[in-house]
Amino acid sequence: MTHDLTGRLVVPLDLDGVTDKAGLMDRCARALALPDWFGRDWDALVDSLSDRTVWPEGADGRGLLLVVRGWRAYAEARPQEWATAQEVFAEAVGRDPALTVALAVGGSAEHLPDQAGRSDRD
Repeated sequence: MTHDLTGRLVVPLDLDGVTDKAGLMDRCARALALPDWFGRDWDALVDSLSDRTVWPEGADGRGLLLVVRGWRAYAEARPQEWATAQEVFAEAVGRDPALTVALAVGGSAEHLPDQAGRSDRD
């Protein structure tokens, strides 16, 4: 199966420095310009992600691509919360095929190779 992401509104969700659920919810609220009544809990997040009426302007007719970056430190610090966040992303995507959530790999200084051509997996 292939999904055509061409033309979707791309919204970055930068989690660099996020250490807990409250920080994740704040970043989501800011990145997506969610309304003040956003409940900042898992149910509210899945509802907001799958509700086109609260998507950023221009996304409703085009689709939304949410690119999550800087997530590794949060995932390592709070693995259970991160697992729940991934479940929420997946549920929201399942509710609306115009939504795609992508986890960006790399881009964080802590995961760059320590020497030219060598990473911590070598």
